[in-house]
Amino acid sequence: MGKIASKTAIVILAAGLGTRMKSDMAKVLHKVGGKPMINHVVDTASGVTTDNIVVVTGYQSDRVREAVKSYPNVSFALQEKQLGTGHAVLCAMPEVKDNIDSVLILCGDVPLLVSETVSFFIKHHLKKGNVLTVLAVEVENPTGYGRMIVDDEGMLIRIVEESDATMDEKRINIINSGIYCVERTFLDRALSMLKPENAQGEFYLTDIISIAAKEKLKIGLYIGQDSDEVIGVNSLKDLSQAERILHSRQGKTS
Repeated sequence: MGKIASKTAIVILAAGLGTRMKSDMAKVLHKVGGKPMINHVVDTASGVTTDNIVVVTGYQSDRVREAVKSYPNVSFALQEKQLGTGHAVLCAMPEVKDNIDSVLILCGDVPLLVSETVSFFIKHHLKKGNVLTVLAVEVENPTGYGRMIVDDEGMLIRIVEESDATMDEKRINIINSGIYCVERTFLDRALSMLKPENAQGEFYLTDIISIAAKEKLKIGLYIGQDSDEVIGVNSLKDLSQAERILHSRQGKTS
């Protein structure tokens, strides 16, 4: 599948330390298949668009920038304080070009996502005329992930983080991948409305869903076919799992 023709920018969140990695190296610099995770994600983004890719750096910003400096059309935004995903996207917005209509948000620690899935996701978002679309997957064990809360019609109304979820909500096995496609004008407005009213004291990007739901805007859910693609690497165990999956994937294509 070729690159998308729509005016879509891609923001990649890559500012975190990743304390569970038991290392002082920025999380996105840990290697999968001999290549830093951030490079896998920029490769995926580059397979979708070469127009406007923004990498948000923070911890070890210089080293992260160095890892992806060879990619054309990649610009950088600095998140000086780690105040959450919503704040990270807010830091990126000055780097998003004026002609952009939609913003795709990717995570720098999700190295197995492929360009084809991202292209399908963006096209679904645009075709449905959604203000906001979230990429979700169904998993057997949803522990650690945000849960998708839907209404009686199956429309997404909010995402609840694990630390804020009730026991009933924790049983939901459709989870947030952390990947969003958002109409630019709404995103600008919603980011300015975020408040750190949660257990972590952070500005959650997920709260833009509640804002859209209150405004009765069109929120979509796109269920990815392969939950392995959206595995987030938060620990050394996750890293070895991603390595195994990538090795298996390469074996199938060789």
